[in-house]
Order: sequence, then C-alpha cells, then structure tokens
Amino acid sequence: PVAGVGDHRQVGQSPLLVAHLVEGVQGQPPLLAVPHRIGDLGTLTALPDRIFDVDPSVLDRAVAETKRRKREAESDGSFNGSTNSPVRPAVEPAASSVFATDAAASADFARFVAATNTDATAIEQLHADVARLSRHYVSHPLAELYAEISTLRRTAFDLLKGHQRPTDSAELYVIAGRLCGLSAHVCLDVGDYEAAATQARTAWACADLVGHNGLRAWVRAAQSLIAFWNGDPLSAADLARAGQQFPAAGSIGARLASLEARSLAVAGDHEGAAAALMTAERAREHADGADEVQGMFAFPVAKQSTYAGTTYLAIGGPGHVRQAIRSAEAAVRLYQEADDADQSVGDLFAAHIDLARGHMMAGSVDGTEAMLGFVLDAPPETRSASIARRLGDLAGELGAPEYRGSAHVAHLREQLTEAAMQPALPATPPKRGR
Repeated sequence: PVAGVGDHRQVGQSPLLVAHLVEGVQGQPPLLAVPHRIGDLGTLTALPDRIFDVDPSVLDRAVAETKRRKREAESDGSFNGSTNSPVRPAVEPAASSVFATDAAASADFARFVAATNTDATAIEQLHADVARLSRHYVSHPLAELYAEISTLRRTAFDLLKGHQRPTDSAELYVIAGRLCGLSAHVCLDVGDYEAAATQARTAWACADLVGHNGLRAWVRAAQSLIAFWNGDPLSAADLARAGQQFPAAGSIGARLASLEARSLAVAGDHEGAAAALMTAERAREHADGADEVQGMFAFPVAKQSTYAGTTYLAIGGPGHVRQAIRSAEAAVRLYQEADDADQSVGDLFAAHIDLARGHMMAGSVDGTEAMLGFVLDAPPETRSASIARRLGDLAGELGAPEYRGSAHVAHLREQLTEAAMQPALPATPPKRGR
C-alpha cells in the first residue's frame, strides 16, 4: 500500500490520486515514474496493460489532469519549470517578521556586550590612586586624604553600577573593597566604630564576591582591629583567626597572628597569646612574595614589633616587660630608619606609650615621662582615637596607690587625661629625635 493513500487497487480507481502519484504530492518526487508528455510516452498503448494494477485509461486521465494543472500554474505565474506543486516562500511573511525581531534583540545585546564605561587605563589609574592613598595614610593628615578616599570610593561604586567587561568588573570590586577598607580605618581612627564596621562589611562583600583571598584576609584583620578597640578582644581574636583561613602572599599572615596574640593577651589567655606570637614569627619567615599594596595594606617588621611590645606588656611579668621594652625600642628604631612616607605616626606613638608603660612597670617614672614627651608634645590632631585610649588607660594606671602623694606623677596624670580628651585625627608625623 502507498502510505497515507490506501490500497493501490483503490487508488487506481481515482484519476486525481493517480495524478498525485504521477506528478508528486506537496512538492515531493512522484511515486510512479510515468512519462508526463505524450511525446515522451509515445502512445499510451505502449504501456503495459496494467501498471501496479492501474488501468491505462486511468493513467490517461491522470496525464490530462497534470497538463491542466500546468496550464493553470503558467497562467498565474507560479510555475517553476517542473510539474510539481507551485513555489511557496521558505518562511511565511508573518513568521519571518518574528525571526527578524528576535535577531534584532540579539544584535542589541551584542552592542551592550561591546559597550563599556571604563578601560584598562582608567582601572590602572584607580589602582595607582589606591596605592598612593594607602601609603600616604600612615604619615599624612587625614584632612588631606579622606575627601579623596570618599570620592574615589563613590567613583568605583558608580562604575560598577554600569557595564564593563567581567575582568574589569573584578578589578573594580578589588579597588572598591580597598577604598572601603581605607574608609573603615578613617572611621576607626576617629572612634566611630559602628561606621567602621559598616565600611568593613562592604569591603568584605567586594572581596568575597571576586574571591580575592588577600583582600578577604586583610578585611578580617581590619574587623579584628575594630572589635578590639570597641572593647571585645575575644571577638577580635576570633576574627584574626578567621582571616588566617585565606592564604595570601605578603605579610598578611604575620598581621593576623599578631592581632590574635594581642587580643588573647588582653583577654587573659597568656598561653594562647605567646603561641600566636610564635605563629606571627613563622608567618614572617615563610611569607610568600611581597604585599600587593604598601602602606596600610602592608605589615612591616616595625609594626609587628609594635604589636609584640603591646602583647608582652599585656601578658605581664618582669621577663615579658623587658621583652616588651626591647620590642618597642626596635619598632621606634626601624620606623625612624624608614623613609618619611613609611613612618607610621600611630605606630610610633603606640611604641612610645608602650615604652612609657614598660618603664612604669619596671619602677622608673622618670623613664615613663621621657617616653611620653614624644606623644604629648605632638599636635593634638595627630593622635588617633586608639592613641587617646592608650593615654587615658595610662593615666588611670598612674593613679594607683603607690603613686599617690607624688606631685610629679599627679602633673603627668593631668597631662595624660587632657590629651586623652582631645579630638583624635591622624595627621603629619611629629618631629623626630626624642
């Protein structure tokens, strides 16, 4: 049987269906290879008596039907040179319009992909600006830097709200994260711990989104600092440990372990603090490569010595006090030997305060006063909130019973208390040589 038509004996009774078989159905080749022109056929009597049981007279009528269709096709211009069905367009006009609209949408997206609101040069400049601000932060007035930090941070945010290549977006997130980190330190230095924590969380979001381990670890260090100065040393230690889960090149391992050590010492875990100090030393020895950005994003040996001095004082005991004095003296010496731009004002103040406390704990009030002169003689705007806190704590320690009755100590306490109450803003380094 012929598919879709039925038994060929029944077909043989219909000239129209036989015509379909002879000329083809819906543009398909004919199923019966029967000549279509009388000239080719010769005479129909040349055909065998029956073809597939089809009577020759039926075939005659089929040929006639085919010729009639050809004449009609020629008259309306749709004849394509064959006896098959008239030519139809490959796609109906309505369907073609749908495809064209769909293709236009893809073309629009291609233009969007090609467009960008930044380029390699602009991103390189932003990286350079961040590096400059990071290095200047440790030794320049906050008033000179904060406005630019804020402006650049908003610029990075605005660019990220637009469109750029994915690789450029990743670079911009790192830039934005570092600028948020610098902003967090600004807030920390003026004592606004809530604002500092908010900036640090945004910095973490940027770092985590692009999987930048170096920035992730650094932000955890900043969050540890914020918790520490906000009166929560245990959370500070936890955050410092959390940061150590992100291995990165440079000095970040030594920074995080030093923060953990200081926090544990203040929290009363002296054994844990000593172990963390050893971890910091090993991290320094085995540091892989240099820090990507210097200044605030690096942790020089001088800073590590400052943290060690504070940790040893918190652990206490004559041996640790002596070690604290040695560490603080090393910090001062290393900073004074460094370039002016790399001399951290805050760390120099901290080291001198630790030296003052060390001499006080060793029984030398004169040594305490000598070391405090470096801090107290500096302009008030040079002292950060953490330095003011240290000065206030030392004033309280000098109020202990063993110092009562000393007019000299009483005067020193007054100076410390007054300095602790003054506004705290990082600024230019004071004169050296004290």
